[in-house]
Amino acid sequence: MAHSVLGKVFEQLHPLLDERSRRLLVGSAALALGRGGVTAVSSETGVSRPTITAGIKQLQEEQGSGAPPSGRIRRAGGGRKFKADTTPGLMQALEKLVEPVTRGDPESPLRWTCKSLRKLAAELGTQGFPVSHTLVGDLLQNLGYSLQANSKTNEGGNHPDRDAQFGHINETVQGFLAAGEPAISVDTKKKELVGDFKNAGRELRPKGDPEKVRVHDFPIPELGKVAPYGVYDIANNEAWVSVGTDHDTSAFAVASIKAWWFSMGKKAYPTAKELLITADCGGSNGYRVRLWKTQLQKLADQTNLTINVCHLPPGTSKWNKIEHRLFSFITQNWRGKPLVSHEVIVSLIAATTTKAGLTVKCAMDTDEYPAGQIVSDEELADVRITHAAFHGEWNYAIRPKFVKVVT
Repeated sequence: MAHSVLGKVFEQLHPLLDERSRRLLVGSAALALGRGGVTAVSSETGVSRPTITAGIKQLQEEQGSGAPPSGRIRRAGGGRKFKADTTPGLMQALEKLVEPVTRGDPESPLRWTCKSLRKLAAELGTQGFPVSHTLVGDLLQNLGYSLQANSKTNEGGNHPDRDAQFGHINETVQGFLAAGEPAISVDTKKKELVGDFKNAGRELRPKGDPEKVRVHDFPIPELGKVAPYGVYDIANNEAWVSVGTDHDTSAFAVASIKAWWFSMGKKAYPTAKELLITADCGGSNGYRVRLWKTQLQKLADQTNLTINVCHLPPGTSKWNKIEHRLFSFITQNWRGKPLVSHEVIVSLIAATTTKAGLTVKCAMDTDEYPAGQIVSDEELADVRITHAAFHGEWNYAIRPKFVKVVT
């Protein structure tokens, strides 16, 4: 008789209760019935035994603590699982679709793509990931993307082969990753003044007690400026940053790549025979800079690696992976913090992490790199360079002069 009444009571109250209340109701009924109560309540109400057991446990915990309920309806981890968590490869497939045409402020983690949500959803469907355009929008938001209208953003000249070069770089990187060979993105972050100068952004401090900094941004002679040169390992989401105190030359750039290889890269890729470098078109790693190529020849000879280089097309020097996968997060990590010393800069860079698991190693480079070095025609001709069929000035390989047999 009591069992029948319980079933009717639960049937009437069920639509009016949230999940927590239903668990507490069936748990309370099972405790009141005593031995065999869980089985009886499950039979009368149709609620599963694990849910009733959970209700008993929750009831006992809340009664024992004497604290008011937290307001949580579902248990931790309960509810419908996120599509990306139950579909391996979905996020990677979406990232691969949008990355070749990713745009936006490179120093901001917010990016945008010019492909529509419906087209992305359709393409994912052909790859075996049936998803709605609404879900694609949610996934892109989790990746740091947003779909936006046109904005007056000066990206420089629009080279006719710009999109084709981006596609070439993407295909080359994917080929290296598939072969297990290292592919890196390199660039110099903007120079930073060292000292008690104002740094953009804010950080939490006691109310009315802001960090005291200098009024004028005149360099401190004994500290000067630093040039952080970054090397980002695309496959492993790892990075090396050399903080240089001298000129930002090609010699400094290649020295930073060398430091990454012997401190991180060689261990991560012990059987590597080739290295792919993606870099912008100008600066210390510009495609027209002779010193860049002669220094890469020295690196190839020292590492026994064939060094492949793909430059981003002109006017797009800021759309390199390292900008939004490393430099933007370094900027966030030290926002509002005066860069008072070299040690502080190295510490803040090395402490940079992301939800995606980015790890960064950083070291000072106090060597001298004189500006204005002249590379003769003879020295340039000595570089073992092979230009690609497609825009060979942007895409080329430099091979070691003497291949060493590793035993």
